[in-house]
Amino acid sequence: MKHRKVEVNDKMQQNYVYYLTEPAGRNFAPEFRPELTPRQMLRLGIFGGKYMTDCANEFPVSWFARARLCPERHDPAMNFFGINASQPLSVWREKGWIYHEDPRGWFQWYCRYYRGRRCPDDRRQINRWKAMTRHIAQIQKHCRPGDLHCRPRQRQALLNWAYDSRAI
Repeated sequence: MKHRKVEVNDKMQQNYVYYLTEPAGRNFAPEFRPELTPRQMLRLGIFGGKYMTDCANEFPVSWFARARLCPERHDPAMNFFGINASQPLSVWREKGWIYHEDPRGWFQWYCRYYRGRRCPDDRRQINRWKAMTRHIAQIQKHCRPGDLHCRPRQRQALLNWAYDSRAI
C-alpha cells in the first residue's frame, strides 16, 4: 500500500502532517475491536454534535452525511440518548489525556486510526478504550437487556467510545 500523506489545517491544528499506512478500517491491533465506525458514531450523535465541525475536510465526506452536528455549540440533545455524557476538553487536558498529535482527544485519534494512521499513542488509546468495558458490566448488572432508558449516561459514554450500547 502506498502511504498517503494527510495535511491538517483547522482551528486546533495547523501544519500537522500524518501518513495513512494501513487500509481504512483494517489491520487494527488484535485486541481493538470497536463496534461502531466513526461514520456510524457521527450519525447516531456523539459529543453534543460539536465534535469535528471545523475539520471535516480531513475525513471522508461520507462520514458527515446525515451526521448529527451542531457547529455553534455543544448541544446534548444532538446525542443519541439526548444527554451529556462527556467532560469538557479542558478536563481532558488537565488530566493529561490529550496526546499532542490529537488535540481533540480520543475520537480524533480513533478517526485517524480508522483511516489508517498508526502512531506512538496507539497502545495508550486502545487501553483507554478497553477500560470502558466497566460501563458495559454496570449496564448488564443493573438493566434489562435492550432497556435503552436504563443508565442512558453510561450508554451515551459507550457510544462516544465506539461501543454499541444499544445492543446491551
